[in-house]
Amino acid sequence: MRGARQALLTTGGLVLLAASVAVAVTIGPADITTADVWRSASARLGVGDTPLTPLREGIVWNLRMPRTLLAAVCGAGLALCGAVMQSLLRNPLADPFVLGVSSGASTGAVAVIVLGWGAGVVSLSAGAFAGAVLSFAMVVLLAQSLGPTMDRVVLSGVAAMQLFGALTSFIVLTSADAETTRGVLFWLLGSLGGAGWADVALCAAVLAAVLAVCLAHTTTLDAFAFGEEAAANLGVRVVRARLLLLTATALLTAALVSSAGAIGFVGLVLPHAARALTGSAHARLLPVTALSGAVFLVWVDTAARTVLDPQEIPVGVMTSLIGVPAFIAVLYRVRRTT
Repeated sequence: MRGARQALLTTGGLVLLAASVAVAVTIGPADITTADVWRSASARLGVGDTPLTPLREGIVWNLRMPRTLLAAVCGAGLALCGAVMQSLLRNPLADPFVLGVSSGASTGAVAVIVLGWGAGVVSLSAGAFAGAVLSFAMVVLLAQSLGPTMDRVVLSGVAAMQLFGALTSFIVLTSADAETTRGVLFWLLGSLGGAGWADVALCAAVLAAVLAVCLAHTTTLDAFAFGEEAAANLGVRVVRARLLLLTATALLTAALVSSAGAIGFVGLVLPHAARALTGSAHARLLPVTALSGAVFLVWVDTAARTVLDPQEIPVGVMTSLIGVPAFIAVLYRVRRTT
């Protein structure tokens, strides 16, 4: 019964995601239908001819499709990381940014944009990824020196978050002009406007690898739900498993943030929505969480680029506007269960 329900949820999620991508690509000022998108995609696979003019073909495949697919990948990755972090920390309010990765990425991006580090060779995404990795390395080293317990990992993440947040503010305030500051702020709030196929390929590859790692450790994540001591008694190599899963989620978060900026609340709220459908067993929870995050962010990004057209709203602002009420609901739910 549970297997059939899981198969139904997964299949339904995949169909809904495919339909969401196809419809989202058509939304905008250009007159493009869903049938046009499917026929154009078939033509690219060698079946039939495209019904689109070269201009509309470029709009679909150079602008909207990579952006929509990157939104799906980012939503899936952030939701997946949130579910894993909530299990590892045994905290329903944990999210992918608890290790200070987003703050480190912001500092790296600002160093490239404002200070010109890399002499034009290092891109914004590369700078952001380097900053995120540096932040996570600091958290790991600090946590190891203090004692590798999860509360000290969290405290180390808070320290890294504050440090890199302060560095970002200092660089912007002392070195950036008004126009650069506006561009930096837009990126920091989360933006998928500059999405390209290279970003989609990189983030999708990292997501696939991390999802495989997490699915291979679902029983370990189930054991962590009972606490580290109980997990150790169940045969889990706690320190090794925790470091592997933290590193995997941190690298995925770093890749996503380097391509799209810091998009909040997806990793905090979506795991709870998926958990209501699947229960707490991670073999069922993780795939549904990833699919729900993908569908959610596809539609949020579509709204972000069309609600105030031609002006675009940073997608991180939209997720916060939607996520805050959901977060308050989660707080009330946690209060009732404690």
